[in-house]
Amino acid sequence: MKTRIVVVGSSNTDMIIRLNRLPRPGETLLGGEFSMAAGGKGANQAVAAARAGARVTFIARVGKDIFGERALEGFRRDGIAVDRIIRDPRSASGVALIFVGAEGQNSIAVASGANARLTASDVRRARGVIAEADLVVMQLETPLATVRAAAQEAAAAGVPVVLNPAPARPLPRTLLRLVTVLTPNETEAEMLSGVRIRNDRSAVRAAVALLGHGPKIVAITLGARGALVATQEGHQIVPAFPVRAVDTTAAGDVFNGALAVALAEEKPLIEAVRFANAAAALSVTRLGAQPSAPRRSTIERLLCG
Repeated sequence: MKTRIVVVGSSNTDMIIRLNRLPRPGETLLGGEFSMAAGGKGANQAVAAARAGARVTFIARVGKDIFGERALEGFRRDGIAVDRIIRDPRSASGVALIFVGAEGQNSIAVASGANARLTASDVRRARGVIAEADLVVMQLETPLATVRAAAQEAAAAGVPVVLNPAPARPLPRTLLRLVTVLTPNETEAEMLSGVRIRNDRSAVRAAVALLGHGPKIVAITLGARGALVATQEGHQIVPAFPVRAVDTTAAGDVFNGALAVALAEEKPLIEAVRFANAAAALSVTRLGAQPSAPRRSTIERLLCG
């Protein structure tokens, strides 16, 4: 039987321009290649989890516009339950403008739209769905009060919480104490811990500091180096799978979606992170956010190779 995962978060339409390099402030670059793809950190993680093998319910808001309709169509194609997605008549669907350079690096700006109107009441109305989940996943592209409400509902039901603290922002310890697994990148880990990360040793110090704020597990994503996993029992770097990066836009989201599936399936922690690393590695070899999320069979082939 598939594990049940609830994702609370954002849905965007990504408008992507591929360039030889990222533009500098005030600079206009010609000759880019344009494409559109479904995105948003919450939606990306929901799609990644569904393709990695879970039954997923997505709690979100989209506008009553063509972008919202296309998003719902995409979620249905991936088997994601959409009955908790609200069509907001007052706000447009979220949009992200993304520049992607030749080496896969990116620069992103987001107009939140309906994502900013996902409320704590929306989450509480989904209390029964959260209580029946094996795991709840959240990020920070929706209001913090909404994130806190989801964490509270999950904690009250004894459901583990994965919080991807992105985009980076300060977080109250009252929220962090409700988190089972915290998954920052290096920038986010620096902000939350106060430790400047310059090497693996300082990353360990940051992870230890974050454990002191309440999470049971901290997994700091290190890009091409893999992920640093820390618990009260110790720490370990789980290496990345070497690939040629084309677009890193949703690598962290794919990591989180796949990690949630592996943890919900009760895989050992290091094995779960290795599964997530494989999914993330595959994602950076493809252009686009949700289009880059791999299927479980592809993840498993990489793990076995």
